[in-house]
Amino acid sequence: MGVRTYGTMAVDWEERVDFDRLRRERLARAKEGLARSELGALLCFDMANIRYITATHIGTWAMDKLIRFCLLPQGDDPIMWDFGSAARHHKLYNPWLGEERSRAGISTLRGSVKGRAESVAEKIRVELEERGLLGEPLGVDVIELPVLEALQNEGITVVDGQALMQDVRKLKTVDELTLLSTACAMVDGAYEDLYRAMKPGMRENECVALVSKVLLERGSEHVEGVNAISGERCSPHPHVFTDRMLRPGDPAYFDILHAFNGYRTCYYRTFAVGSASPALVDAYRRARHYLDQAISMIRPGVTTAEVVAVWPEAQEFGFPDEEAAFALQYGHGVGLSIWEKPIFSRLVSFDYPEVIEEGMVFALETFWPASDGWSAARIEEQLIVTAEGCEVITRFPAEELLVTAGGHYTATGPLPGTRETESHRNQSGTLDWVVAGARSEGAGFEA
Repeated sequence: MGVRTYGTMAVDWEERVDFDRLRRERLARAKEGLARSELGALLCFDMANIRYITATHIGTWAMDKLIRFCLLPQGDDPIMWDFGSAARHHKLYNPWLGEERSRAGISTLRGSVKGRAESVAEKIRVELEERGLLGEPLGVDVIELPVLEALQNEGITVVDGQALMQDVRKLKTVDELTLLSTACAMVDGAYEDLYRAMKPGMRENECVALVSKVLLERGSEHVEGVNAISGERCSPHPHVFTDRMLRPGDPAYFDILHAFNGYRTCYYRTFAVGSASPALVDAYRRARHYLDQAISMIRPGVTTAEVVAVWPEAQEFGFPDEEAAFALQYGHGVGLSIWEKPIFSRLVSFDYPEVIEEGMVFALETFWPASDGWSAARIEEQLIVTAEGCEVITRFPAEELLVTAGGHYTATGPLPGTRETESHRNQSGTLDWVVAGARSEGAGFEA
């Protein structure tokens, strides 16, 4: 085990996450990436990039607003423009920003107010002009069209900056690795609670509530989502939960996405409720097989194209092409967001392969629809690339299909864990027993 797991608190008697080091090393990597580029500065509206560069955070409510922004000029420290009073709060609690580098400023509130795009552009122009960078390309990660137009009207050349930040963030620091492992450990515990609670009659939304409650009580910063999919909803994968009730014999798979100190999980597990049909058992084994094949190939120097080559083509599991089957056999980087570099997919990896490197963290996930036409299995493991291979950091058991809410007893012993969902399909030989019993009682029964 190369990555240690700690508690979620900081203590004086054990070296755990060093947040000062985390902030320094992330900013240093961003500056190094910028220095190697052709950009004069980097302007970020993406909250994951803002947090990576400035170590500021004002809550997940702001994630889709595009109201906050930071500028990282070549050879200088970042300037942060934040939402109203948050800027003053940063001056008090974020000393690493510096006294004059935390400023009030907002963008367009997703187009709901006029004049803000011009205000953003003017602020950026002034800073670039002061540093002699106005004639250099400005990299931007995500942007609203009015802001783009306002920047161009100020004479600024805007180019893509998101690709740069993806490259900067793809190799994790030692503290990022600890935070990612801790986030996964929290989900390990949530799955244990979910496994012991699931039973017929429980609804998908109640499963989501249970997992969310457990994670938030244990220190999660943000439960981005819990995919809860059961029964006939399992195939094709709908990617959203409902209030459907679990029923005996159901497949049920879940994806738990949450953040601990910003660092995410993407972590699927599949269960059978009470018992599993032979078709579901077979589907699970297929999904596990393809996942294990991929994991066995992970080491520095291997490409994403080589990994996805071991996965089945879309037509092999019922889809017309790779775009229609996208994200079912899949892999993606995980860090301050859940879809980062590298990406593993038969849709893109053959044409745009990426080399696996030590320090990457990503999730690999597989799916297989069962032969019964309605159930399916979905499994995902999150892992860290090491010098010799990889270490899986998602540890709730998944080598075999787990049955929850089982243990039913019949007159002849425990109900089998593997059985058809409909009882009459499990009655082979029953008629012979009935006939034999009737004859022994002299009933004159004829089959």
